[in-house]
Amino acid sequence: MGALHAGHAKLLETARHQNNFVVVSIFVNPLQFERPPDLEGYPRNLDEDVAVCARAGVDVVFAPYVADLYPGEQLTFVDVPALSEHLCGKFRAGHFRGVATVVLKLFNIVQPQRAYFGEKDAQQLAIIRRMVSDLNLPITIVPVPTVREEDGVALSSRNRLLTEHERAVAPRLYRMLKRAASVFDAGERSVAAMKHTVLPELEDYRAVRIEYFEVVDPETLAPVEIVTGPVLIAAAVWLGTTRLIDNVMYCP
Repeated sequence: MGALHAGHAKLLETARHQNNFVVVSIFVNPLQFERPPDLEGYPRNLDEDVAVCARAGVDVVFAPYVADLYPGEQLTFVDVPALSEHLCGKFRAGHFRGVATVVLKLFNIVQPQRAYFGEKDAQQLAIIRRMVSDLNLPITIVPVPTVREEDGVALSSRNRLLTEHERAVAPRLYRMLKRAASVFDAGERSVAAMKHTVLPELEDYRAVRIEYFEVVDPETLAPVEIVTGPVLIAAAVWLGTTRLIDNVMYCP
């Protein structure tokens, strides 16, 4: 959706390395915003985004207007309810329906053979993968690892909204996720017991409001109570008025 940073650049570089023609879609999708002020306030600077794409060797930037993708009232939608009801989906009604719908539109227009998505938004990645599989789309979805600052904070266009104090607290989200993995490494298998150990370490900070902190199956996103195989440890927190998400995979 624009406001490109080094995390997006990693997607572009990976695509450039693996393909002989690279198209980047840049579109602030109104269908996935629950609140009009969030849509209106979303950062937009197409000139800067195009410059990032040029440096990465992108061949085409596809930046449609809203009227191009939604010329009239949208009556048809793509929904993956079983994967959308967990994690962020609990708190962002209709968000992933908007994401899946616009991604299918972009796929139909661009006709890619491969499409690249960051692992930072693990729920979005899982939903797009399932949509492609269920609808028999001839596209390979390529996940790209999360790019982080030196202190572990996952790169996000939202990071620029953090105050100096909030930015100083932000690394604790990633530390909490790694701490959860270390608890499982130590032999604990109960998710409830892990949370009892880990959550107080973040809850002590008044600047932080935990929206969710969950351990889920990486494919179905269904909550896990006892860890017996690979799991996704995912969290969303609010620092002031800014919402941050992050996750780590854990394999026992």
